[in-house]
Amino acid sequence: MFIKLFAVGGTIDKDYFDQKNDYQVGDPKIVEILKEANVTLEYDCESLLKKDSLQITDEDRKLLHARVASDPNEKIVITHGTDTMPVTGRLLKDIPGKTIVITGSMQPAKFRSSDAVFNIGCAIMAAQILPHGIYLVMNGEIFDPTHTVKNVEKSRFERTE
Repeated sequence: MFIKLFAVGGTIDKDYFDQKNDYQVGDPKIVEILKEANVTLEYDCESLLKKDSLQITDEDRKLLHARVASDPNEKIVITHGTDTMPVTGRLLKDIPGKTIVITGSMQPAKFRSSDAVFNIGCAIMAAQILPHGIYLVMNGEIFDPTHTVKNVEKSRFERTE
């Protein structure tokens, strides 16, 4: 089994530098997390962007769409900021023949109390077992990006219908 990983940034990859919450989106943390978890399946990580999801533009999403659509691998996991994750998911929905899973975290992966490790583990598993399609995987749940919103107050995703 081979999984292609694309990192576009977001809270999961944030590095904080001082007590004033000054941060930069750093290198992808997913590879480090998978190594620490002793994951043995084959994967490759491509860092496309290092942006907070509120800074991702339509052009950035087109770049991601082009890279995912042209990638020869069937199983794709994307780490992404949570604020606009459903927007990106809806844009990628027309890519056929692939299982695409988007995940992220509400707290940076570097934080001890982060949900990043759990979300990445769930996303890797989801990419292996779900049928072709586009999914958001957060906090132990699988969401359809066309019927999902982020509840900022509760720090979670919720289904809409």
